[in-house]
Amino acid sequence: MTEPGPAQSPVPSRPPAPAPAALTTGTPVRAATDRRWCEDVTLDFHNSGGTAVRSGTVAFGTHVIGALGIDWATVDSTVPLPTPIAPGARKRRTWTVCVDSWRVPLGMHVETREVSVRWE
Repeated sequence: MTEPGPAQSPVPSRPPAPAPAALTTGTPVRAATDRRWCEDVTLDFHNSGGTAVRSGTVAFGTHVIGALGIDWATVDSTVPLPTPIAPGARKRRTWTVCVDSWRVPLGMHVETREVSVRWE
């Protein structure tokens, strides 16, 4: 017959680490302003991850378009991401994106065609 050994206490388990942030963006919505060298760009954000998005940038590629539809130039700009974006949270932000007024003579306008987001 064997003697019972010392009682083993259960090992406390650690809760699983939260999932990393997972940011998705909606389709940019553009709206004209009263200045031909600017437009408002609205973007929706959704963090479906388990941790907050704490920093990042939004990059815009704004095209200068001539009266006949010719794309004359692209001007890049960046702005900070509207952080923090909590887990499960949704945010909507509108930026007025402008290029130098001298780049957009009468009869021309701007179109922000590229929007990309980098986040951490």
